[in-house]
Amino acid sequence: MSVLKQPLITEKMTKISEKLGQYGFIVDIRANKVEIKKAVEKMYNVTVDSVNTVTVAGKVKARYTKTGFVAGSTGNYKKAIVTLKKGDTIDFYSNI
Repeated sequence: MSVLKQPLITEKMTKISEKLGQYGFIVDIRANKVEIKKAVEKMYNVTVDSVNTVTVAGKVKARYTKTGFVAGSTGNYKKAIVTLKKGDTIDFYSNI
C-alpha cells in the first residue's frame, strides 16, 4: 500500500504552505496519521510536527443523454494537511 498518492497543488494550498508551512496530500483512504507522518518524513527528508486528515465524500453526478438518464458519483478520497517544523520546506517542482 502506497500511503501518499499525490500532493495537493492548488492556489489555496500554495498560500497556506507559504504562510503557515502546511502542505496537502491525497493519501490512501486506509492510512492513519502515523503512517502519513512517516511517509512524508521519509520521502521529503523533513520533520513533521502534526498531521490533520479529512475524508472527502464523493459528489453525486447525473446528466441527461440521448440514451436516457445517467447517474453516478466521483470517488471518496482522504486529504492530509501536514504541518512541518519551522524552517523546513517541500519543493514539489524540484523533480519535474
